[in-house]
Amino acid sequence: MPQPTAGRILILIKPDAVERRLVGEILRRIEDKGYSLTALRTVTPTPGILAEHYAEHADKPFYPGIVEYMTSGPVVAAVAEGQRVVEGVRSLMGPTDPTTAAPGTIRGDLGRDWGTSAIQNLVHGSDSEDSAAREIAIWFPELAG
Repeated sequence: MPQPTAGRILILIKPDAVERRLVGEILRRIEDKGYSLTALRTVTPTPGILAEHYAEHADKPFYPGIVEYMTSGPVVAAVAEGQRVVEGVRSLMGPTDPTTAAPGTIRGDLGRDWGTSAIQNLVHGSDSEDSAAREIAIWFPELAG
């Protein structure tokens, strides 16, 4: 019987997590769950790359705050692979709002509301395999396909 193909997800460790020196802890949790990190780089996002990444939000009132937040410092971009990786990593991250994220999740254990215009919630993970393919092509064009 053929083995199912492992999925991929893009993970962005956001400027607040980098500044707070939580990169290792976040990556450790993902690896401890059994997922493989197959690409990793540190980058300071440009408004252009963020316009591609957040294209569906460009006309929303919160978009300028996201761009300001995401360009405020370096981001660690990673690709993880494994069975049901999108579902698994998003479960590890917890809900978007760090105040209501359950203990045991990345956002629940390490995040909080800082009262800023954009939610500083430490980490982004693609919400579907289709989104992952699109986002990986933006942040890791050499892996597109």
